[in-house]
Amino acid sequence: MSPDPMSIVVLRFGLAIVIIGLGAFAYWLVNQRLLLRARNNISTLFKAFPNKPVLVYFTTPDCAPCKTIQRPAINRVSHLLAGELEVVEIDATERPDLAKAWGVMSVPTTFVLDTRGEARYVNNGVARAEKLLEQIQTL
Repeated sequence: MSPDPMSIVVLRFGLAIVIIGLGAFAYWLVNQRLLLRARNNISTLFKAFPNKPVLVYFTTPDCAPCKTIQRPAINRVSHLLAGELEVVEIDATERPDLAKAWGVMSVPTTFVLDTRGEARYVNNGVARAEKLLEQIQTL
């Protein structure tokens, strides 16, 4: 007797949901680890932390998405929040030790730090201006 075609579809759908859930959980765990590493390495960037949100941006000179998408997005956010946001740009090829300490595996990577210096968000890959603004405004 062959299995019911509908039960096979339901089983496959259930397996797909479980796999997607496990992937989302693994991504969340990796981001939590990166935020913890960032919190432990704030002192590598500042002697005295500015009393405003900070956007830490890891890039390289040959990163095309950094030049064409990420840099304009950061410039837009910085212009919209003039004086209320500090942007720290780090060239990962010049400071590989710093990129490693912060857990940066690819560029662009951005970290959003609150006014106390706590790393609150990490964006692996390109983060649009709207997303960065939303993250900063939730602080």
